[in-house]
Amino acid sequence: MTTGPMRSVFVTGATGLLGNNLVRELVARGYAVKGLVRSRAKGEQQFNHLPNVELVVGDMADVEAFAGSLQGCDTVFHTAAFFRDNYKGGRHWNELEKINVAGTRDLIHQAYRAGVRRFIHTSSIAVLDGAPGSSIDETCLRADADADDYYRSKILADRVVLSFLEAHPEMHACMVLPGWMWGPADIGPTSSGQLINDVVNGKLPGLIPGSFSVVDARDVALALIAAAKHGRRGERYLAAGRSMTMRQLVPVLGRIAGVKTPGRQLPLPLLYTLAIVQEIYARLTGKPILLSMATLRLLIREEHRTCFNHRKSEQELGLCFRALELTMTDTVAWYRAHGWFEN
Repeated sequence: MTTGPMRSVFVTGATGLLGNNLVRELVARGYAVKGLVRSRAKGEQQFNHLPNVELVVGDMADVEAFAGSLQGCDTVFHTAAFFRDNYKGGRHWNELEKINVAGTRDLIHQAYRAGVRRFIHTSSIAVLDGAPGSSIDETCLRADADADDYYRSKILADRVVLSFLEAHPEMHACMVLPGWMWGPADIGPTSSGQLINDVVNGKLPGLIPGSFSVVDARDVALALIAAAKHGRRGERYLAAGRSMTMRQLVPVLGRIAGVKTPGRQLPLPLLYTLAIVQEIYARLTGKPILLSMATLRLLIREEHRTCFNHRKSEQELGLCFRALELTMTDTVAWYRAHGWFEN
């Protein structure tokens, strides 16, 4: 089954870390892009110098309101997701379900109605699981019972896409599974951008436990484009990056940014106390926090479960990863150029 050439594309979450890097990569390749943004001002701030980008103001909580803009597109890249529950403390299942699950269901239905026949879904390593230290590939699916709320929302969103494919044989869709994304133009900032700012501004009190699969958002963007061209229908493709511990990561970041970094690991009882205090702070101020209870539980649960096998993506999508130092250098330079650091 062929879906024809890719010419005009629709990107959700266009101002996000992944979305805005994807928009840039698509424009560089000559595609006409419609980018879904919640804030026109933020969209103009990021894309006002780029040709071939049309901003569509809308929200994944109400897909029907912007569905008309899907007309004329041949491909949808779905990068938007609600994931800030980890920053805000508390539980956010209603928003997670509404945006990540119901939003994905509404989007793929409306895209199909508008004549779109290629849908590239940004999933997550959250949908995979394996024993500590084992090599994890796309077949190692996580059981719902082992998932926190965000992870469960991503598992259910994948099922939405797969069940749509079962009912609509003419639709082509596949899924790309990123790890912890880093990269320039992270205006959120996401948790990686927050960590960079905390390290450079001297606000990281010590090292926290945990291992991560670190990936450049620009490499994930390239994986999404390759999936649109070469991905097989209904398949998952890992773009998780390299497994690293916080103890390995922070000194590299400090060296590149030219700042001294903490060397001692914070003990678990202290971390639990910090998380409780930060939860209270988040509840009182509504401001984002670095360490919520959800984040801490996740760090402990997922430690040493971050070794991902990319053979399938390398063979079918031609995926490769740039050096971590290059990612960090570009990201630190972007924040510095945009005046984010205090010194």
